Amino acid sequence: MDYPEALEELVESLQQLPTIGPKSAQRLAFWLLESPEPKALRLSEAIRSARRDIRPCCRCFNYSDRDVCAICADSNRRADLLCVVVQPKDIVALERTREYRGRYHVLGGLLSPLDGIGPGQVRIQELVDRVRQEGIQEVILALDTTVGGEATCLYLSRQLGEQTSVTRLAQGLPAGGNLDYTDEVTLGRAFRGRRRVEDLSQQG
Repeated sequence: MDYPEALEELVESLQQLPTIGPKSAQRLAFWLLESPEPKALRLSEAIRSARRDIRPCCRCFNYSDRDVCAICADSNRRADLLCVVVQPKDIVALERTREYRGRYHVLGGLLSPLDGIGPGQVRIQELVDRVRQEGIQEVILALDTTVGGEATCLYLSRQLGEQTSVTRLAQGLPAGGNLDYTDEVTLGRAFRGRRRVEDLSQQG
């Protein structure tokens, strides 16, 4: 059946969300229409507020409502230890482990030459600058164990290996796995079992 134009636009907009197909989008659209108006409008206001108030931290690029995020501003965290992740959501997964007390750097993507994503399209230069300026003693690469993750790890190891120790989460992470789908116990073991990247590349 043909929906009214406004409802059709709502369904199409909901389909843009990850994992939401046409039927799920239809169910969500009808739920929004059938819910009390304050409840439905609260969702739209939350989206509007998040888009308005949330920004990347000027230091690590994690999401924050301030120029410097709470993790970067925490003086109790180790300033010489830096964990590199792909997206801010990965920080949430790693913080649940309670194994890590350093700071973070969000790359914003992985190297993928076939897709036109080179070092200039992700925050690699910003990472190199931080390592040099902040006296980082160890960089932990907490990247997905995908082809792009492997390529990015090797590239970063070459870029940073002469300036600092570069390690990578090792034990417990399945090949081809995504960090945000891994449970906190497995991630905790991976932190404790991290190894230098050059050691891992020699095994391959």
